[in-house]
Amino acid sequence: MRKAWIVGIAVTGTGLSFVMLLVVGVYMTAGNLANGVGKGAVGLAKGAVPGAYQTLVQKWGNLCPAINPALLAAQLYQESGFNPKAQSPAAAQGIAQFIPGTWASHGLDGDGDGDRDVWDPNDAIPSAASYDCKLAGYVKDAPGDPTKNMLAAYNAGAYAVIKYGGVPPYKETQNYVKTITTLQDSFAAPVGRVQPSQQAAGAIGYAQKKLGTLYLWGGNGTADQGGRFDCSGLTKAAYESVGIELPRVANDQYNAGPHPKREELLPGDLVFFSDDLTNSRAIRHVGIYVGGGYMINAPRPGAVIRFDPIDTPDYFGATRVTEDGAKALPTPV
Repeated sequence: MRKAWIVGIAVTGTGLSFVMLLVVGVYMTAGNLANGVGKGAVGLAKGAVPGAYQTLVQKWGNLCPAINPALLAAQLYQESGFNPKAQSPAAAQGIAQFIPGTWASHGLDGDGDGDRDVWDPNDAIPSAASYDCKLAGYVKDAPGDPTKNMLAAYNAGAYAVIKYGGVPPYKETQNYVKTITTLQDSFAAPVGRVQPSQQAAGAIGYAQKKLGTLYLWGGNGTADQGGRFDCSGLTKAAYESVGIELPRVANDQYNAGPHPKREELLPGDLVFFSDDLTNSRAIRHVGIYVGGGYMINAPRPGAVIRFDPIDTPDYFGATRVTEDGAKALPTPV
């Protein structure tokens, strides 16, 4: 939900024509962009990891060559959504979801306070990185990509990786490897321009048709809701119209792809807003960027879907939605 001080602008025929020109620009600009995120040292995207854990993930994510901070962040997000109190039905515990037997063997006293506490991220995050690196060591002689082999060992055991000479032919394990390696892109700070989404124009087109529709908290646009939306309901429906399934809530939608810088925004990017600019888990509003510093969004109760400016004090950042990125998101976290 946007702050009350955000003021909407009038929707005119001229405005719509202007937006459509910007949408066409998605494809004109695409030919001039470098592909994907570059190689080299990996930093974390702004606020992608909650501020309390940023330093830990950056430090321990560089523990060995098989991992990096973005990969470690992706694992923590996949396992617990950065919730240090998470507990699964299988008794996995804490932010890194260690089962008791694994913790007994591999838990570290990461903060040097004299204990090994699975519920303390200061111990659990270093332990997760250390465990990854140990697994990488176990399978270091297996053919193939060392990071993918490490992730496969995490899921299926080192013996399976050694036996099959790489990622084993288990659907669950192959999906896990793909999920984490894809999801890491949403935690990595881009070192080059981010490739634009080809579904962007369709998503904007959908949102444009909803201009003037009254906001509804929890609205998904269904007939029984009168076709009304809240902010993340609108963005979810817009991308669903072009075949991409996003999570329901805004702070999970942030992880549906890499994060362009403000000056690199293109129409179709999702733009996010938060009262805590250090923590993507605190994001409370999302819109669809249309160019010229404006977005289409469902701002708040009592307002209608409209154009609003994005350059406000609570602007958090943006995501360029990718189909693989959206598929990699855990549901629920």
